[in-house]
Amino acid sequence: MSIIDQAGSFNLGDRTVKRLGYGAMQLAGPGVFGPPRDHGAALAVLREAVASGVNHVDTSDFYGPQVTNRIIREALHPYRDDLVIVTKIGARRGADGSWIPAFSREELTQAVHDNLRNLGLDVLDVVNLRIMFDIHGPAEGSIEAPLTVLADLQQQGLVRHVGLSNATSKQIAEGRGVTEIICVQNQYNLAHRADDRLIDELARDGTAYVPFFPLGGFSPLQSSTLSDVAARLDATPMQVALAWLLRRAPNILLIPGTSSVGHLKENLAAAALVLPDEVIDELNQIGNIAA
Repeated sequence: MSIIDQAGSFNLGDRTVKRLGYGAMQLAGPGVFGPPRDHGAALAVLREAVASGVNHVDTSDFYGPQVTNRIIREALHPYRDDLVIVTKIGARRGADGSWIPAFSREELTQAVHDNLRNLGLDVLDVVNLRIMFDIHGPAEGSIEAPLTVLADLQQQGLVRHVGLSNATSKQIAEGRGVTEIICVQNQYNLAHRADDRLIDELARDGTAYVPFFPLGGFSPLQSSTLSDVAARLDATPMQVALAWLLRRAPNILLIPGTSSVGHLKENLAAAALVLPDEVIDELNQIGNIAA
């Protein structure tokens, strides 16, 4: 049994994945644009993740663009039968690295085919529609039209399951009227807890919640409370932050990203970290202060 088995598992549609997975975003260059600084290191991280038991890898063809998917294919293809690769569509990159909405039928269809080609797959396990009404966070707006395109591609057999990213509760409800939504991927961590109620609602429905930026993203989590707790538990602050998320709700699936094998091993070790109730109470205060 690998160490991440201690974190348990959860269903993504008809697939079961370990609750500690891997996010490939950091395998691209600075700003998630261009090639990695060290191509060999990127391959090594992916191979170590899978060797350590990870069977949930999150990616997108707009990382790079096309960089991370090609690295995943080079490192891991042919894929293990239990490996679930989750990707996203709904955005494209400008020549300057900017993030641009890509919601037209043509753009969404092309994105699915690009992901299939660059990953070397005949069908995508899970495709999340990245909602781009505001690139900085969820914003209201109808998603029926783009999600209908994705549902059509699902009917064609190119996509098995559909999820949403950067979504509001209203958009999730609207999306369920178009197709089954098996997961929601929003920003959430110890300090950014706007989705507390949503997570609990999704847990009751049996729907997976996948927090992006679980360690703070481009601005890593910093808190004296977090550091103090980590020191007492002989752990790193990031391990504590991941362990807190695992404890937060059973439907939370983690995809911390890194381009370092050392950091990957540290992240995965969070599966074995036990947080006493009094520590949970302390850590909960970080979100209250941030709010």
